[in-house]
Amino acid sequence: MILSPEILTIEILDTIFLIFGTVAFVLAVKISLRWDINSTTKSQYDLEKQSFLSATIIKYIFAIKIPLFLFFIFTLDKISNLLTGAMCAVGVVDATNYGTYLLILKLLNIYLFGLWLSIHYLDMKNPNLPYTKIKFEFFTIAYWFLIAEIVLEFIMFYSINIDKMVSCCGTLYSTSANSVIGDVLRIDTPILLGLFYGVFALLVIFYKFRAKYLFAISNIAYIIISLIALISFFGTYIYELPTHHCPFCFMQRDYYYIGYLIYTFLFIGTFYGIRSGVMEILGEENRKSLYISLIFDTLFLLLVSSYPLVYFIKNGVWL
Repeated sequence: MILSPEILTIEILDTIFLIFGTVAFVLAVKISLRWDINSTTKSQYDLEKQSFLSATIIKYIFAIKIPLFLFFIFTLDKISNLLTGAMCAVGVVDATNYGTYLLILKLLNIYLFGLWLSIHYLDMKNPNLPYTKIKFEFFTIAYWFLIAEIVLEFIMFYSINIDKMVSCCGTLYSTSANSVIGDVLRIDTPILLGLFYGVFALLVIFYKFRAKYLFAISNIAYIIISLIALISFFGTYIYELPTHHCPFCFMQRDYYYIGYLIYTFLFIGTFYGIRSGVMEILGEENRKSLYISLIFDTLFLLLVSSYPLVYFIKNGVWL
């Protein structure tokens, strides 16, 4: 087990989130079962007070957890120099059997938590609190994802053995690797880029015709194809090395921490795209989400596309 200031910070925050999140969960279950905005009874009045308390707790937990994901990646990268063989966060993730599952769960959770915050914002804007029951029912599900993340995080950090040699990103993210990642990296570049720019073209079309459901679904596809394209193609131009496919090394100082900006653009763009579909389900007019999504999806595309273009202009050849 490694104990660094960063890991202790994460674990202390997780403990606080676990305690207060459980309090909010108990109240959320009660509110989900008994809420009736049209009732004038004392029990309904008590539920309204409890709903504000519970919602405030959840709001701050989720609002902190979303940016804390970047701090988690920063922590993994910082402690990687303590593990033999690790060059970046990938080595730490691979150091235990839980790292990959935790990373995937964290990615899923930041979208879930963001959607809850969006529903809560809409609910608080309306004096009739139309989404109170929905948002607390949503939380009773999201709570278990939060708990799973916290438990996995404790287990992962506890399971790290600093005396064990781990694989570096060059080994794990290689076309010769006998894994799903290796299979993905062997996809032909023209096909991969065709899918990447093709999905973006669909986003533009669905935005133009205000097809919010299709726009949301396309953003989910955009997350997947963007990550694959980033690892397989665009990342090699960031590193200027045709064999380096790591999705974390460009978050280091040597590359001016550009990875944080790349992933932030991708998250904001795809989150607001998915949000537009959820708002449509709720019957809310939300053209702003479509606009924000397209802007940040475009910024992501322009940023990652600039690297191969600049490389070609400077060197006259492709990698």
